[in-house]
Amino acid sequence: MRTRLRGVLRWPRNRYATAALILVTVLSLATLKLVYLQAFQAEALSQRAEQQRETIIDIPAKRGDIVDRNGTKLAFSVETRTLQVNLRDMRQTWREHAREHPESGMDFDARVAEISRYMARKLPALTTEQDLLDLFHTDGPFTFLVDDVPPSVAETITAKFPEIAAEKRAMREYPGGRLASNIVGYANWRMDSSDRSKHNIHGLVGLENARDNALVGRPGRMLVDTSSGDDIPIPGTTDELRPAVPGSDLALTIDSDVQYELQRQLSDYVSRTNANGGSAVIMDAKTGEVYALANDATFDPDNIAAASEKEMNNQAVTTPFEPGSVNKVITAAAALEYGVTTLRSRIMVPGQITVADRTIHDAWEHGTLPFTTTGVFAKSSNVGTLKLAKRVGEDRWLDVAKKFGLGERAGIGLPGESPGSVPPRNQWSGSTFGNLPIGQGLSMTVVQLAGMYQAIANGGERVEPRIVSATVRDDGTRVPAPAPGRVRVVSERTADQVLRVLRATTQDAPGYLNDGTAPPAAVEGYQVAGKTGTAQQINPVTGAYSHSKFNITFAGVLPADDPRFVVAIRLDAPDTTLPLGHSAGPLFHDIAAYLAQRYQVPLSDKRAPVMPLILD
Repeated sequence: MRTRLRGVLRWPRNRYATAALILVTVLSLATLKLVYLQAFQAEALSQRAEQQRETIIDIPAKRGDIVDRNGTKLAFSVETRTLQVNLRDMRQTWREHAREHPESGMDFDARVAEISRYMARKLPALTTEQDLLDLFHTDGPFTFLVDDVPPSVAETITAKFPEIAAEKRAMREYPGGRLASNIVGYANWRMDSSDRSKHNIHGLVGLENARDNALVGRPGRMLVDTSSGDDIPIPGTTDELRPAVPGSDLALTIDSDVQYELQRQLSDYVSRTNANGGSAVIMDAKTGEVYALANDATFDPDNIAAASEKEMNNQAVTTPFEPGSVNKVITAAAALEYGVTTLRSRIMVPGQITVADRTIHDAWEHGTLPFTTTGVFAKSSNVGTLKLAKRVGEDRWLDVAKKFGLGERAGIGLPGESPGSVPPRNQWSGSTFGNLPIGQGLSMTVVQLAGMYQAIANGGERVEPRIVSATVRDDGTRVPAPAPGRVRVVSERTADQVLRVLRATTQDAPGYLNDGTAPPAAVEGYQVAGKTGTAQQINPVTGAYSHSKFNITFAGVLPADDPRFVVAIRLDAPDTTLPLGHSAGPLFHDIAAYLAQRYQVPLSDKRAPVMPLILD
């Protein structure tokens, strides 16, 4: 019994000893393994860990479309693929293959040649065999091979050659080419230099740039295994974490057909008058919506590298100019608003007037004549305008000018918009008020010019011009643009009187005395209001006014008895010795006639009455 008990008591001690022995053995083996790993395999394991790690990268969102007021697409994205290759892995793979299977005759160079030949045959419009060979043999661990590959072709290539990886991209399409390119702009892919796995399409010019945040959407996210250092995605290792949210579409106020016609007519007129250039705007008389905005030169978004500086410059909004007599609408509105004259008031107008140290002449020589107020503006008398401006007074004139929007950006929402310039009141000299009322010594853009006449056509209320009507989300929700700002410039009664004055500009009455300055601007069957302008340009060499280069302008309303459209035009230094070079009235006529036909604008109920301009 005692012997048996001693055996029982001894067993646990033996069991514990055995367990301890086993534990010591395991720990010893682990220690040996750790020493082995650290001493002999540390570098290899470190390289393997570095060569493959998980990285979260962005999934680009589909960029929104840009459409005109009728839904016609002006810019949209097409899904494409960019083919790329991990050169480091490919070199290693085919180096090992050549070592293990020398009889195959296939190594890195042979494989590259095979892939290049195949891809060049599949993508003849995008790349060449030699271009691909050069890319495969570049230094570095990674390279992009071809952009803008159709998805189906990319799938064929990657299935045949697993070394080639395809990355989702989108190609921006501009179906109209140069049509409205000064408005729509241009967008393209741009690689984030800090991370090769991040690629984004961004707007670079025009609305593509100004509304980039709305168009671009929200990127998704995906988890990929990437190579060390360069974060090169390893093909076949992606796992989507969050889907991308497409960008919103941008709905514009422009009509692409009207835009095309305005570009065509403007470019043709600039060519026929040997002008340096020109810009024009068509605006809704009531809402301020822009139906078309054109320059004579535009760029081709499909060949952006060939675009000139002039083509890229949207001069209708970026380039202010001295407007000349179209600016006289300010004096007409102020004089009638403050009651210093009436439409038929007699104003004795000599052929010249002195303001401080300056003598200002009318465009034609004449003695003192009994003009009506209507005649002062319809015949564009500088002297008569300055006499009326003096009655208004400098401060009241400047107040009305500011309400018309001079000296501040119109707010159309296009990049690079200029506010133009009006001299600060405290910097006026004695002769300043001899310049401003006749459109010299200040500057404006064509959009600002259109806005001035829109105010008169809209009963005296200026509406901030706009070119974007809404954004449309991916789910179809339409979000209207913020309501445009409004400024009461003059009373409705005054605006109506100014329209009557401007109608006389286009009247072609018997005899010389009652002819306006622009009968060719008239449109058969419609009452048309408008104003001509001629302003000397500054000679950049002398800093003085040129005697041979002018800004030729016209702003008009169709129809004047029920305004629907406002058109503003500027020609840059046309040849004024040519029949069409001294006036933009004929161009207004052609544009207005087109608008009347396209929108089936009802004919005016009656002809505008002939207004007396110079009294007998």
